[in-house]
Amino acid sequence: MIEEIRIRDLGVISEAVLPLGPGFTAITGETGAGKTMVVTALGLLRGERSDSTAVRTGSDTAWVEGRWIIEPTEAITETVTDAGGLFEGDELLLGRSVSVEGRSRAVVGGRSTPVAVLGELGELLVAVHGQSDQVRLRSASAQREALDRFAGPHFAEVLGEYAHAFRRWKANAAELADLIAARDAREKEAEELRLSISDIEAAAPQPGEDEQLTALAQRLMHTEDLRLATAQARAALSSDESDELDALARVDLAKRALEKVADVDPTLTSLLENLTQLSFQLHDVAGALSSHLANLEGEGEQNLDSIQERRAELNTLMRKYGPTLDDVLALVNSGSARLLELDGDSERITELAEEVNADHALVLRGAEALHILREEAAQRLSAAVTEELAALAMPDAQLFVKVTQGEELAVHGVDTVELLLRPHPGSEPRPISKSASGGELSRIMLALEVVIAGQDSVPTYVFDEVDSGVGGASAIEIGRRLARLAEKSQVIVVTHLAQVAAFATNHLRVVKDTSGEVTASSVHKLTGSEREAEMARLLSGLPDSENALAHARELIELASSR
Repeated sequence: MIEEIRIRDLGVISEAVLPLGPGFTAITGETGAGKTMVVTALGLLRGERSDSTAVRTGSDTAWVEGRWIIEPTEAITETVTDAGGLFEGDELLLGRSVSVEGRSRAVVGGRSTPVAVLGELGELLVAVHGQSDQVRLRSASAQREALDRFAGPHFAEVLGEYAHAFRRWKANAAELADLIAARDAREKEAEELRLSISDIEAAAPQPGEDEQLTALAQRLMHTEDLRLATAQARAALSSDESDELDALARVDLAKRALEKVADVDPTLTSLLENLTQLSFQLHDVAGALSSHLANLEGEGEQNLDSIQERRAELNTLMRKYGPTLDDVLALVNSGSARLLELDGDSERITELAEEVNADHALVLRGAEALHILREEAAQRLSAAVTEELAALAMPDAQLFVKVTQGEELAVHGVDTVELLLRPHPGSEPRPISKSASGGELSRIMLALEVVIAGQDSVPTYVFDEVDSGVGGASAIEIGRRLARLAEKSQVIVVTHLAQVAAFATNHLRVVKDTSGEVTASSVHKLTGSEREAEMARLLSGLPDSENALAHARELIELASSR
């Protein structure tokens, strides 16, 4: 339950604390005092959409904080924990701010969280009913949801299993349709890939082969120049055919000359070491030149035309599948993997078709099971709500819950649920969306909540002037039923009727102060004579009227003896 709500700078409320607690809380006040801001504050704590115009004039930010006393369920605990929030014993603090710029911030258990988390918790903690809900009650979806809530936990379990199977069936059916629709395109892609891979594998290119062939072709086109230059360089370093001294011979002469005197001159010793190193290097270079010259003579035997043809073959592959030879080789690997995927689509289509058919049969059975359960629940709900309506000053009215089995499967099944009202015996039952007045809708909605609470209650119910359009004995019965609902859940009612407020165990009044430039409102807890005066004001507009006060005391006494 909500133990307390704090409001700051919201609408006409400058600052207020609402002590709520268990039981039935009535909130009253003059028109324009800000009663609806209390419901707005609860809406913000439930994660509803924020409106920057709700920020009080002259303020930058509106702030609402709620303190809940709860017994955490698994769903509540998981939601709070996932958001990083903490419980303080059995208390949970929820907060929400709205700035004039439209920015909104949510707090759960002391941690900033996305506003959506407040929405998840709000669905678990509070059910709000206002005049807009009377309009919604006219919709087929709201009427179906009311019946489903009443149907109980077994129905909820069957509905959950059905919805899971339905979503799986729809997802697989959509994937199957996409695969079938794209089958021709995939077959064309697979054929093109096979041709490409076959083309590449027939040529059997090797990594780096294009660069190697380019270098070889360059050498072959200049073979004679390369051979001549290499032979001349080798002869200059080491030659067995020339009568002139080559470089190695000259270095050897220089070494022998220095070896004779190097032991008496340190400088010549160092130079001798350099000549020795130079001799080694010249021998290495001469050997390398000889080896390269042999290679050049061997390459000369290769056919330049065949090499150019191979280069042209590789260039064709690179133009088609490149731009580089590495890209061509990579296509073989990626294309093979893609072929496996494409070829596997046929198996996937067969597999999916079997799954879709199996799930469709499962969904059909589930929809039929839901229909049977809804029809049984509809009879019980019709009888229970009709009994409640009799107590709500509609003694001759009868509510019928009609369940019609359709043909189109949906996530909730195939049923259309319609609430029909027969206002008096002999008349034809008609849809409440067409026949019920605002006052009758208020009573029907309250009767539904009282009945459904026995099967699917929430911790807190909030009613925003759902007694609009009723009065007298009907209003007393509405108060009585709200008090009865408050025996199982916390009930908070914004009302303008003394007959309803009389049944409250906690009476709060929103007070308007117009002494300043901006109207400001605050909240006061009423007891004793203050409560009697407020009840008299609600009855007659005259809080000091003796007749009204007497009537107020009579109502309070009537409510206390219910």
